[in-house]
Amino acid sequence: MNQAQPVRTSAATTFSPYVVAEHLRTPEEMVAYLDAWLEEALDDVAELARALGDIARAKAMSQVARDAGLSRESLYRALSAEGNSSFATVLKVTKALGLRLHA
Repeated sequence: MNQAQPVRTSAATTFSPYVVAEHLRTPEEMVAYLDAWLEEALDDVAELARALGDIARAKAMSQVARDAGLSRESLYRALSAEGNSSFATVLKVTKALGLRLHA
């Protein structure tokens, strides 16, 4: 879901990364974002972890890490696109974010 946004300059068009976390400002936006990921990536824990990472960055990764009982570095690693989060980690982060997963 991260996409580059064009930035117009006088000489040429360049692109900068689209940072989802910068646009998740309210709890309602965060819940809607997570719901969309659950609909789209229902069977992919890595994609769910990535969405939780976007929300954690929007809320303050250091605080989420403390609330989840993890180091900030391990949380960044677990919730990255290359990470390999266990479902236990996903549940800890979900709880630290004040979110609930439901079917």
